[in-house]
Amino acid sequence: MINLSRVDLNLLVVLDMILSEGGVSRAAAKLNLTQPTISHALGRLREQFDDPLFVRHGRTLVPTPLARSLREPLAAALHSLGSVLAAGRRFDPAQTAATFTVAMRDPMELVVLPALARQLAAAPQVELRAVQVRRRSIEAALADGSIDAAVDMPLPFSDRIRRHKVVAADFVIVVRAGHPRLRRKPTLAAYVDQQHLMVSSRRRGPALEDLALGQLGVHRRVRLRCRSYAAASRIVAESDFVLTMPRRYAELLNEAYGNRILRMPMAMPALDLYLYWHEAMDGDGGNRWLRTALLDALNKGSVDVR
Repeated sequence: MINLSRVDLNLLVVLDMILSEGGVSRAAAKLNLTQPTISHALGRLREQFDDPLFVRHGRTLVPTPLARSLREPLAAALHSLGSVLAAGRRFDPAQTAATFTVAMRDPMELVVLPALARQLAAAPQVELRAVQVRRRSIEAALADGSIDAAVDMPLPFSDRIRRHKVVAADFVIVVRAGHPRLRRKPTLAAYVDQQHLMVSSRRRGPALEDLALGQLGVHRRVRLRCRSYAAASRIVAESDFVLTMPRRYAELLNEAYGNRILRMPMAMPALDLYLYWHEAMDGDGGNRWLRTALLDALNKGSVDVR
């Protein structure tokens, strides 16, 4: 084991920043240091690791295989160290400056962000960023601190990722006012026999309602597929397409269009939603405040994450 007392940890911060920013100049700007200072630190890092770490390819600084292998464990280690140093620091949302990044799917912002925006009124020094992260990258992003929390469907993360079940989606049918074929209580046959509009972030594959229909031995025809519930709600208002969507979204989006909300003609399995964070942030005051704010926002209504 290397004696850490002989290691300048600031060098690791520099290495992490060069890896994340992709160059010495951008790393210097981020760390508010001069470019010669960063270059000198890089020279010491090369001696420490006995590896060039970065090589020139035209105007681009390309990491060596060793440097690439260090990217994730280094970011995770610095994130954990930061959590240790912050553990005893009290977080006061009325006074403490902080920036939080939360991963969530686009439709979720409609329900979550308005409630979070109201909470920011009591936290004037807090900034919040909502981003979308590929599901396969969420655990690594939580580990290295590039995101502070995530809200998504059940995902197969390791035990180092903490989770809290929040809500389950409640689905309804949305049609335009005056739809000629669907009444207040549509039958299964009437529902299936429509032109269906489906919202999904995936290019292909069934939705949850298709799986429920398949268990009954029936299938619907999806003629139009899009990624936005807002766009889908407008399409429904201007056509005879039928949309299946979570009740909470339906109530928020369709009042302006005057669309009708109808009950589903069959039982639908619940789609659970979870709040995720890394175990290293369990005791962090700021992360605890963020989780409380997110849970409060999420419990105000059901949302969908398909």
